[in-house]
Amino acid sequence: MDVLESMKRRHSVRQYKDIPIEAELVAILNDEIDAINKESGLHFQLITGEPVAFSGFMAHYGNFQGVSNYIALVGKKSRDLEEKCGYFGERLVMKAHEMGLHTCWVALTYKKVPGVIKAEKGEKLTVVISIGHGKNRGLPRRSKRPDEVSNISDSSPEWFKRGVEAALTAPTAMNQQRFYLTLKDESVEAKAQLGPYSKMDLGIVKYHFEAATGRKI
Repeated sequence: MDVLESMKRRHSVRQYKDIPIEAELVAILNDEIDAINKESGLHFQLITGEPVAFSGFMAHYGNFQGVSNYIALVGKKSRDLEEKCGYFGERLVMKAHEMGLHTCWVALTYKKVPGVIKAEKGEKLTVVISIGHGKNRGLPRRSKRPDEVSNISDSSPEWFKRGVEAALTAPTAMNQQRFYLTLKDESVEAKAQLGPYSKMDLGIVKYHFEAATGRKI
């Protein structure tokens, strides 16, 4: 399947079946996490069979059900930590989607369980991503227009139009889509606007743009 079409079909899922992730899929996910950690210097971790983090009031308030597997996005504290977690976290989200699993970015509606997530000195847990077999495939969300998030025009090259379209499929906190893409000659500048988790959202957006176009931002 074309990567852009795959992005369009992937939606956030908050309710999961009481079915463990198959061992072969866990192995593939852990291999991808190892590759990401080696490439990025991050400390992502896959947690399986752990239902406590999503058993409290906040998870119920966030409409999460049956979550017992999640990916912890951990890394060394730095100015670009959130953006890096967004970029490489979305790489995992799309990998899981290709494997037939469902996911959802989670910022606040979970609780930290002592001794489960490992964070070394100087490291920080940013967010987690729930993962598993969803009870549904999620629903499409409303989206801004391409001209609201970029300087796109009728004369823009097709690769830029495709990249903006891919960026608009990226999940963002509260569906805020607070980013802006500017085409200058043959290069693209991406900026985060003010908003909660907008730096992490920018990383997610950058991954979508680059994966769909093969061009670095």
